[in-house]
Amino acid sequence: MTTSPKRIVLAINPSASFGSRSATGPRVVEALLAEGHDVVALTELDFAALAASVRQALDAGGPAEADALVVVGGDGMVSLAVNATAETGIPFGIIPSGTGNDMARGLGIPLDSHDDALAVLRTALTAGPRTIDAGRVHHADGTTWFGGVLSAGFDALVNERANRMSRPRGASRYVIALLAELVTLRARSYELTVDGVSSTVSASLIAVANNRSLGGGMTVTPDALIDDGYLDLFRVGALSRVRFLRLFPKVFSGSHTGLDIVDISRVTRVRIDADDVIAYADGERVGPLPVEVEVVAGALRILA
Repeated sequence: MTTSPKRIVLAINPSASFGSRSATGPRVVEALLAEGHDVVALTELDFAALAASVRQALDAGGPAEADALVVVGGDGMVSLAVNATAETGIPFGIIPSGTGNDMARGLGIPLDSHDDALAVLRTALTAGPRTIDAGRVHHADGTTWFGGVLSAGFDALVNERANRMSRPRGASRYVIALLAELVTLRARSYELTVDGVSSTVSASLIAVANNRSLGGGMTVTPDALIDDGYLDLFRVGALSRVRFLRLFPKVFSGSHTGLDIVDISRVTRVRIDADDVIAYADGERVGPLPVEVEVVAGALRILA
């Protein structure tokens, strides 16, 4: 079975991995053109401009109508794709070349070779996309979608610091940001409403996950499934810095789930509120709490 030519909008983040993989985008363009596809390659100087260009290209009708969106970059580009295509029926693919690449990791897309990632994309263009869930976040500034994880605790503070850092490159940036934030680690009081049931809880970390990991492989919810119609609510209670440092390595292996301070539950809707906390989704800033998060089953079509 061969792939019929398709019109593909290709969004490239030239700053992925701080520019260390800037050659990946042009190589993907060249490969797709060589296979006979009509490629609309987009790149801009900033993320907002690129998101606007992608939306304009996807909104085009008639002969210019897109068959698929492909993003070259990390989880920030995945966030762009999710927010551009959720509930539209337009499938998107990922050529991972970012720092964290957690969504690609969860989808089984190879991270270390763009040729191998292209092979996955080619197969999916022929066989057709798979359907997965998405999280929809209602907040003061509107609505934001995510495919991976929304964080709203210490993990969000780490994300905010990591996004401000220019060095080091790679996933170690998150580890260094985490250690820097550890100085001010404290539990916060959260007001949660989970599937209609309200409670007040004390938590150091809190996240709502569709995917298994965040921060470049931190497997916060190892049993999360991206197509089961649920989100996984992850919460870590109050803990000291010493106990946090003991917990941290376990998160990468997913062996933290049996600890008495860790709680993971399957939910369909959760409202989260706390003072002075910024929510992040797929590594991108959403805004201050409160937020209300709901699962939308089958909202995304993925070329993977």
